[in-house]
Amino acid sequence: MKKILVYPILAMMLISAVGACSQQTVTTTQLKEEQVTDKNTKATENDSAHWSYEGETSPEHWGELDPANIACVNGSEQSPINIEFSQVETEEVKGDLQINYEPTSFSLINNGHTVQANAASGSSNILIEGKEYKLAQFHFHTPSEHEFNGENYEMELHLVHKDADGKIAVLGVMIQEGEENKSLATIWDILPNEKTDKDIAINEPVDLKALLPVDQTAFHYEGSLTTPPCTEEVKWTIFEMPIEMSKEQIEAFRQIFPDDHRPVQSLNNRKVIKS
Repeated sequence: MKKILVYPILAMMLISAVGACSQQTVTTTQLKEEQVTDKNTKATENDSAHWSYEGETSPEHWGELDPANIACVNGSEQSPINIEFSQVETEEVKGDLQINYEPTSFSLINNGHTVQANAASGSSNILIEGKEYKLAQFHFHTPSEHEFNGENYEMELHLVHKDADGKIAVLGVMIQEGEENKSLATIWDILPNEKTDKDIAINEPVDLKALLPVDQTAFHYEGSLTTPPCTEEVKWTIFEMPIEMSKEQIEAFRQIFPDDHRPVQSLNNRKVIKS
């Protein structure tokens, strides 16, 4: 009698095991399908967030590409701007901006939008109203993003700094055609023509002070990033006096990025102060 009962019990156990395996296979298959779907969705989202300086992903469309870019279309303090000298307010502000630059090591990348030099350390910084902003990177635009009396320079250099809370302050330097800029020669010798996956080491430290004009009279205003997501509350300092680069240096950059500038934005009653 005991032998007769063994077979139904074994059969039931076998059926249960097969059913469990089948269910596990279905669950695993569904999980894999969900992961693939999620991966494809993220890839699509990343693709849709791509931006550029021309065509359907140009500056006028940045706000449509990603909800994170909403400030690009409805922000009230956007950059760059046209600086009309006749409308600038002059103030004598002592100690408002302090630049503490020293020769610094950098690595170079082509991020698909510009050539950018990333600081290896936070040793160089600026103080604005006593608050420290460490230099994170610098990069270039052609033609200049900011305008003086409605006119662009050949290029513009942006030195981007961040404070301990992630707030941003940028020094903008206009670049005009002239003598070769020897301080940038080591970078220009290794300019990456294509988008890079890894940083390229710059052999020699960059003399940052040599990248600034001798006369540091400047314009100050509250603005934003000039690239998506166009984050506001950025402190801008734009030097009035340009620095020089040779025609060959400017053309070398334009061979990679013929035009990587955002058009000027409305001032919206903001003050531009000269000091």
